[in-house]
Amino acid sequence: MGEAISARLRKAFRFLDFQDDRKKAIHVFIFLTALFVLLMAFVLILPKSFIDLEFSEEVQEHPSPWLDALMKGVSWFGNQIVAISLTLGTSLIFLLFKYKREALFVALTLLASVANFGLKVLINRPRPTEKLVNVLVKAQHQSFPSGHTVFYVTFFGFLVYLMYQLRGIDERLRLSVGVVSVLLIAAVPFSRIYLGAHWFTDVLAGFVFGLLCLAVLVYFYFKGGGKGAVS
Repeated sequence: MGEAISARLRKAFRFLDFQDDRKKAIHVFIFLTALFVLLMAFVLILPKSFIDLEFSEEVQEHPSPWLDALMKGVSWFGNQIVAISLTLGTSLIFLLFKYKREALFVALTLLASVANFGLKVLINRPRPTEKLVNVLVKAQHQSFPSGHTVFYVTFFGFLVYLMYQLRGIDERLRLSVGVVSVLLIAAVPFSRIYLGAHWFTDVLAGFVFGLLCLAVLVYFYFKGGGKGAVS
């Protein structure tokens, strides 16, 4: 069971196995950048699209107290203080176990959130309002792209990748961290829409931009010679 899940995680992240394949890296960067630019153009032209409204209505169609609590719990890790503390704390743990390069790159995932904030200011898309959706969480700053989604894809995505790479770490720990991280990455887009904090195109763009940041991190991690070895 554990080996099967581990194999699926490796397969899911195989497209980021750049190693010395510079051509593949360039293709991934171009594709993700083009997709993000298209999404950005779409929301600039249609800041309130029927696609976003329909998706929000579907996700929020069956509210319940337990689902409210679950979705808030999923989003909790993306709150600013929690996200910074989690990132730096994880980086410190890697450092204590002599994974110095990994510690540095985990800390560098915070740069994705900094870049994302700049995009929010540049695009300046308003958040969903109570006139249009059920707003359960009053979020700050602009809406596009979703900062929570960017953080989850970049930080938790890089954790999954390290668990795939670092064979010296106990397999059960690697598997546990990998599975939990993947579940959080998959759940956070729905969480942000359910809570009324974002539109569908916000979280989609956040996912794409997060993947782009993750690809950049992995590329330079490989270029400098990561500690783990893929077998």
